[in-house]
Amino acid sequence: MVSEEFTRLWMKMTRDWKDSLEEGLAPLTEGQLNVLDILMQHEPMKPSELLQYLATTPAAITTLLDRMERNELIVRTRDNQDRRIVWVSVTGKGKDEAQRGTEVRSKLIGDSLDRISSHNQQLLVYLLGKVANA
Repeated sequence: MVSEEFTRLWMKMTRDWKDSLEEGLAPLTEGQLNVLDILMQHEPMKPSELLQYLATTPAAITTLLDRMERNELIVRTRDNQDRRIVWVSVTGKGKDEAQRGTEVRSKLIGDSLDRISSHNQQLLVYLLGKVANA
């Protein structure tokens, strides 16, 4: 059945990509790279604003941001007008790691896509867009 074969191949591909990505990103994690990507587009952000982009809980975001702050990837600052508001921004080190992480991810996906022709790459993106209803 097609759905079973698709599931098998999808699971293998995503598992292999995740393993290779985590290895290439170290000490950065994929989750941290995702947060850096979001912050680079929308900074500064409140931690609660990350929820709309990440499939996780507020507690998990706080834990992730704590780890990222300890590793000097982000900085949290209080709002000058309302001290209850916390803003999250990317540090210089975080920007460098985001760039490195993006290059690692692009190379990994590029190497995988290079196994098929340019025409089939475009077809794959088109078909995945249909499946994702995007």
